[in-house]
Amino acid sequence: MLEHQKTEALFSTPLLRFRVTDHEALDRDLLRESDRLRAEDAGVSKSNRSGWHSRGNLFEDTAPSIQKVKAAALDAVFRATEHVTKSVDPADLRLKLFAWMNANPPGGFNAPHTHPGAHWSGVYYVSQPAVEDGSSGMIEFLDPRSDLPNWRILDAKAFRPKRRIRPVAGEMVLFPSYLVHWVYPNETDQERVTIAFNATFRKPKSDGS
Repeated sequence: MLEHQKTEALFSTPLLRFRVTDHEALDRDLLRESDRLRAEDAGVSKSNRSGWHSRGNLFEDTAPSIQKVKAAALDAVFRATEHVTKSVDPADLRLKLFAWMNANPPGGFNAPHTHPGAHWSGVYYVSQPAVEDGSSGMIEFLDPRSDLPNWRILDAKAFRPKRRIRPVAGEMVLFPSYLVHWVYPNETDQERVTIAFNATFRKPKSDGS
């Protein structure tokens, strides 16, 4: 007779999705800020291809709409951290948030990449052009584990080599920064605008430091 004792989710990678309530007015304000920022600076080249990536830490901008996204990002990071560990109170640690804005025009995309050195990475979706089918607007995550091809015959969800989702405007996605991800080309005639960020924890400063 076989008696099931316990099942553990070893080496799992959390993907958390949040919804910002009453986001429509916020998104309109963020799009205006996007126009202002692009008029002020041509941006930088990172993982973006045929798109715009803002320069510096966006969360240092004092615009109310940007600060609202910063507050939501902080809330999401704390909730996610509390979800994965009870051994550490994230409020006891120092936390750095670094953000930037992306604008993907028609044909624009983000190449596969990670965010080395950070703990959490996240994306807030300001605008996401609607599509009926295809992969436009999707973000895809690649399994960080190796030597898994033999699992494909079992079609087990936990061992699939990739996972892709199409978030909507007002949604915030959070994931570990080591996770390889990329964004499919924008196949619409409208821009896709997002705010991405990294969250990095540091040990608290000792007394007198």
